[in-house]
Amino acid sequence: MISGTRRVRSGLDNLGSVYEHLEGKRIGLLTGPAAIDRNLRHSADILHSQFHLTCLFAPEHGIRGDLQAGDPVAAAVDQRTGLPVHSLYGDHQAPTEAELSEVDVLVVDLQDVGARFYTYIYTLAHAMESCARADIPVVVLDRPNPLGGKHVEGCLLKSPFRSFVGRYAMPARYGLTIGEFAIWLNQEEHLGCRLTISRLSGWRRSMYFDETGLPWVSPSPNIPTVDSALAYVGTCLFEGTNLSEGRGTTRPFEQIGAPWLDQARVMRRIDPIAIQGAGLRPCWFRPTFSKHAGTLCAGIQLHVFDRELFRPYMAGIALMDAIRATHPDFAFLPPSAAGLPMIDLLAGTDELRLAFVDRDNFMNRAAQEAAGFAGTSKGCRLYLDEDRPDREPGAN
Repeated sequence: MISGTRRVRSGLDNLGSVYEHLEGKRIGLLTGPAAIDRNLRHSADILHSQFHLTCLFAPEHGIRGDLQAGDPVAAAVDQRTGLPVHSLYGDHQAPTEAELSEVDVLVVDLQDVGARFYTYIYTLAHAMESCARADIPVVVLDRPNPLGGKHVEGCLLKSPFRSFVGRYAMPARYGLTIGEFAIWLNQEEHLGCRLTISRLSGWRRSMYFDETGLPWVSPSPNIPTVDSALAYVGTCLFEGTNLSEGRGTTRPFEQIGAPWLDQARVMRRIDPIAIQGAGLRPCWFRPTFSKHAGTLCAGIQLHVFDRELFRPYMAGIALMDAIRATHPDFAFLPPSAAGLPMIDLLAGTDELRLAFVDRDNFMNRAAQEAAGFAGTSKGCRLYLDEDRPDREPGAN
């Protein structure tokens, strides 16, 4: 259910609101492929032309989006600006003291996807921690949460399962922009980071990305659409199983499957309430890479009809529950080198793997935890609800 678009300006579009924090300073920029303004200009190119930009910091997928998920990012030279690129997704995940010696202020412009598993918020967190220790201010150029800011879903991550796909006690869908997340993190973790936000203007918490009027650029190769970002909240859990989550296809995270999947058996078992606002369709696909690469998979595709009703986390749990109950070939992937199964790291708990027997009880507790997070994080919101006007964009 998509309403007419409204004119939203990103933190990069509102760069003038933080001009005083950047003028005359040596600037480092942490950015990714979707960091563009309304005229499709990348933040690295804009800051390089207007200020003294000294270096770039690359998250997963690189500055320009040329790397696949999980591929290490190497230190390099950016071809467009000629600036050195320091990797934060390789040998180290946080800026080093030597790298930060090149900058007086770190600017962050990352398009998050609104799900706890996505690595960009943890790259931001590591950068904020390093900058706090070095007493270097951080300016975050805010961007819309593609999933809006009304709905919060999923259980909170438990501390034994902290990793680079989940470091904090947050639900799977947390309902904050990346600027609001930075404020929450600074307060919750007592970082002491000197933080400034270049705010959005015109954004409402009920708005999905394709209602903003802003151009959509895939933040990573496997999030090609807003609906793939929405489905990702639930179907990312399949990364911890022996099913394909659709990587290597044109609809990653909107479809899951395996060579041995019996779609009809799964769809007969699904509780319609768990997928309200969406429909399921049998499909077939042959991934070009990742799990089951080159092998024909029987799959199930999620089609979202009503985003206000659809709860992707519940749908993902229900799909996994139905497949596990009906297919002896279903399996969770073995523990990683870190010693924990990927499903535990993604879920933020081992309950899905060890006690997958009372989905209703689990979902009720997850809903309570999500509601608690929504309440405690409310003070970090920069943008008001639909029936109230925005505050003026600027530094907080």
